[in-house]
Amino acid sequence: MNSEFEQATGGDRHRLFVYNFGFLTQRRERRILSLAGYDIRVGLPGADDLVGIWGDSPTAHRGKAIAARRGAPLLRVEDSFLRSLHPGRAGEPPIGLNLDRAGVHFDATIPSDLEGLLTTHPLDDTALLNRARDAIARMRALHLSKYCAVDPSLVPPDPGYVLVVDQTRDDASVRASGGNDALFREMLVFAQEEHPGARVIIKTHPETTAGYRGGYYSEADENHRVSLLDQPISPWSLLEGAVGVYTLSSQLGFEAILAGHKPRIFGTPFYAGWGLTLDENPVPRRERKLTRAQLFAAAMILYPIWYDPCRDRLCDLECALDMMEAQARAWRQDHHGWIASGMRLWKRPAIRRAFGSHGKVSFAETRPQGDTRPRMIWASKAGTDTDATLVEDGFLRSRGLGAELVPPLSLVTDNSGIYYDPKRPSDLEEMIARRENLSDGERRRAERLVARLISDGVTKYNLAGDRPDLPAGHRILVPGQVEDDASILQGTELVRTNLDLLQAARAARPDAVLIYKPHPDVEAGLRAGKLDATGLADLVAEQSDPATLLAQVDELWTMTSLMGFEALLRSVKVTTLGAPFYAGWGLTEDLGPVPARRGARPDLMGLVHAVLIDYPRYRDPVTGLPCPVEVAVDRLASGDIPHPGLANRLLSKLQGVFATYAPYWR
Repeated sequence: MNSEFEQATGGDRHRLFVYNFGFLTQRRERRILSLAGYDIRVGLPGADDLVGIWGDSPTAHRGKAIAARRGAPLLRVEDSFLRSLHPGRAGEPPIGLNLDRAGVHFDATIPSDLEGLLTTHPLDDTALLNRARDAIARMRALHLSKYCAVDPSLVPPDPGYVLVVDQTRDDASVRASGGNDALFREMLVFAQEEHPGARVIIKTHPETTAGYRGGYYSEADENHRVSLLDQPISPWSLLEGAVGVYTLSSQLGFEAILAGHKPRIFGTPFYAGWGLTLDENPVPRRERKLTRAQLFAAAMILYPIWYDPCRDRLCDLECALDMMEAQARAWRQDHHGWIASGMRLWKRPAIRRAFGSHGKVSFAETRPQGDTRPRMIWASKAGTDTDATLVEDGFLRSRGLGAELVPPLSLVTDNSGIYYDPKRPSDLEEMIARRENLSDGERRRAERLVARLISDGVTKYNLAGDRPDLPAGHRILVPGQVEDDASILQGTELVRTNLDLLQAARAARPDAVLIYKPHPDVEAGLRAGKLDATGLADLVAEQSDPATLLAQVDELWTMTSLMGFEALLRSVKVTTLGAPFYAGWGLTEDLGPVPARRGARPDLMGLVHAVLIDYPRYRDPVTGLPCPVEVAVDRLASGDIPHPGLANRLLSKLQGVFATYAPYWR
């Protein structure tokens, strides 16, 4: 465990008596509390027990009264500041909790544990503050907020406006700050008077937009200068164009600080009073001056308890960000639904599972009239169709072959092209170019991922295989490919067959030891491309484990095989004769033509981040949740993955027979 949640649990277990039915019915919250060391009970507490209450909810008075009578301390439970896609009233559980034994973070009448951290913790550890800075930058870049169901593609108003933040009527944080209609009216007047002539944008709370609770502003407050905004525009986009931010106690004020603002605060939220806000109602005991990184470190790293729902364990903030990034990406791409084309029948259940959690996926070869949903198409079936998002298997795919109809753990979506077709730009190319410079946090994540892939021997298909004894000498691995695969047809011009590839390698390295590795689809009899390598290869490594081969060779020669990328991860020199996605960036020796547009020079970790973190979408086969790459690697390494049934295996064999004899049937 990391220190921030080791400190929270203390290694001990405590009985936690509760008098709010939600503690008993909300499974995620119960699990987080259990992992944090609290056993939920009903009844009367003893002297060594605690009483749990939810913030300052309408039922909190019950727990307070019993705690006072029994002399038991309180544990106040609240949602963390990075919560979920949607508000809790939508039924979605949180990714973390704030557990406070002193007070509650939004009520300044009693100091909370968070205020104690902000007041007394040194907050001077370089590693801690670097983590904070990296996390702030990451939340901004990924548009992550307390509620992450925002659409970064929505365009905010033209810059130069004043942002006034509405809140839900009679919310506990509003009551704790003395909020009422008059104070919200005053805040709106201040915004207009202090910025004469500027437009005023009132941001409606997501719960108000969804109809759960009303706010303090309405259409009656709109005029030629003032307008309401209830679209799911990213808070970070809104903050970027604002010239001033006004709030009572909203978390958007905290995010405004992180975005570089000094917001005017009319209440007493946890982030007020540390020299980062303009406070109408200062809290006298808050005299310390903090930096943004220090405020964030306390509120987002040291204070909360974060939860990993895929691996069912407590985690650090970075892991929680990984989880929310995956979930937010799925919502943002899928909430309008999809029309899916070019999908074989056996792929459709996997497509529905991967893309159908937030909107309906319908299968149709053409767009139905009047249907405005976005359209996706399997990349190899797209032809000249450019009116669709292209879909393909990801690079960490499964334990088993796609040709055996094993469903994928990862899929890629591309709105520009597709990664294996160098004739046109792809989203992956843009992502690789953007990763020419990595933050420290991004680099550490990529390095950890590579180390894990190598230590666990994880590759695309993760097939069990032999570890052959290789002849001594300068060893070159030559991976065979499926010769009618789209990556060959689109990605190479000069060399298009396994025979030509072997001959080119032998001609260039006459004294080397050539190891030919047939493609597993071909070995399984499922695709065309069988080759008699006698006389060209020194060894044919049939039914062998790619990871063990890569650990024993000095070079790899390939047309476009993904094994070239996997070789780069293992510091093996790679020569390409085609133009795979990893060629042309200065990391390979390229004998075939590669696009001139690949002019960026990322290092290996930049390439890894783009290819394995940014580009694919992963789905956890155990929980069914969108997940980060690290969870997919866990599942691939452990084999904790459902396998296809007998029907799929028989269908794959028929597919192989058809591929073998198709020339005779044409």
